[in-house]
Amino acid sequence: MTQRLPPSLTPLDAALAALLNGLEPLAPVELPLLDAAGCIAAGTPLLAAHPPHDSAATDGWALRANDLVGASSYSPLPLTRMPAWVEAGDAMPAGCDCVLDADAVEVSGPLVQVLAEGVPGQGIRRAGSDIGERTAVVAEGRPVTPATLLLARVAGVGKLSVRRPRLRLINVPGATTTAHLIAEIARAAGLHVEMHEAGTRAAASIAEALADDACDLVVTMGGSGVGRHDAAVTALAERGEVLAHGLALQPGRTAAVARLGRVPAVALPGSSDQALSAWFALVLPLVDRLSARQPRRQITLPLSRKIASGVGIAEMVLLAEEHRTWRPLAVGEWPLQAIARADAWLLIPGNHEGFAAGEPVDAYLIRE
Repeated sequence: MTQRLPPSLTPLDAALAALLNGLEPLAPVELPLLDAAGCIAAGTPLLAAHPPHDSAATDGWALRANDLVGASSYSPLPLTRMPAWVEAGDAMPAGCDCVLDADAVEVSGPLVQVLAEGVPGQGIRRAGSDIGERTAVVAEGRPVTPATLLLARVAGVGKLSVRRPRLRLINVPGATTTAHLIAEIARAAGLHVEMHEAGTRAAASIAEALADDACDLVVTMGGSGVGRHDAAVTALAERGEVLAHGLALQPGRTAAVARLGRVPAVALPGSSDQALSAWFALVLPLVDRLSARQPRRQITLPLSRKIASGVGIAEMVLLAEEHRTWRPLAVGEWPLQAIARADAWLLIPGNHEGFAAGEPVDAYLIRE
């Protein structure tokens, strides 16, 4: 039996509300730093101060600045003893508060002369200057970034507590290119992705690939439309409950949302632009709820030209940042070259007619 869209499309807000209804954040897990990259922090340790003591920021001679007043190459200051040499990272010797470059001290046999003045703190990394005492490695609900991992490694932290949704991605034959796109985006967002192939485009084959509840969300790729060989939504209905099929969303009209028991599921179209649009509009809010993520940051810039939108359909817009404005690249339909060039995306609600040129709009960055 061929899939059919309902007589009227489901508003995006209604479909998203049905998908998120009753959904709670996942329990945190502790992961090694490499595995935690991109995940959402779920309570992180408070770090000790680093460095724990004043240390040399550069290689050179450790001295006390008050002892060097007036020293210059024209008026060398003789020292009664050899100063301590320190390497970058070494603890500063007691009583020393500056580090001079190697050529600022002249050593000739027993004669030691200083050829430059110093100031307190010169060439020194103060205790706690890199990491303050009781600093959180990352705010709860924020992504674990490379900078986060740097702090953790410096502080000697080997694991982080995070929420990491497990995504079961079902590729329906014919949507492989799009499936790889979504898998790569999902991994970059910190999800644990398990990619599976349906044997055929038949509903029974897709339903068989769905038969695994060891995941937190399911996404099917392809087969969500009304073609003679489309059966992803039928397969979801066999395994669970389809909440909505046919959304007032462009691109992404043939997407569907469902529940497989307690596991939320989204059927994405096989076309890359429609799948990516529905990913932004439906799956990202789902991932954010499961991860207990803080609200995503939006960037507000004026539009370089107007965007017209039809009432009744939520439209997704791709934007490029240009001269401190948002330049619309694609509205409603997304060419692949626009996807490749886009910096951000904007959702125009179904009750909105668009935006005038120069009007500030809040857009989400594609790559945070």
